[in-house]
Amino acid sequence: GLSPTLQELEVVVLDARMCNNSRFWDGGITPTMICFQGQHKGSAPSKGDSGGPLVCGTRAAVAGVLSFTGRDNTDPLKPPVATSAVKHKKWIRRTLR
Repeated sequence: GLSPTLQELEVVVLDARMCNNSRFWDGGITPTMICFQGQHKGSAPSKGDSGGPLVCGTRAAVAGVLSFTGRDNTDPLKPPVATSAVKHKKWIRRTLR
C-alpha cells in the first residue's frame, strides 16, 4: 500500500553518455534529462513516484522531477530518469510570474 509518510532515497547521478549507451537507454536521454540510480543496490523509485522532486545539495535545491524508469524499477540497465529543473529554469520563472 501507499505510505502515509514522505519517503526519500539517496541517489547518485550517472553520466549521460553512459545512460545513452545501447545497453542502457540507447540514445533516449536528452541534455534536459538527469539519469540516476539508488546509492544502495536494489534501491530505486517506485510506481507512483513520477512527478516527485530530485533534490540535491546541503540547502536542498530541486534539481529535477522524476519522469520515468524502466519496466522493472530495479533493472540496473534502465536507471530512473528525471527532467532537469535547471535546464528549464527560465521557463519555470516566466511561468510562475
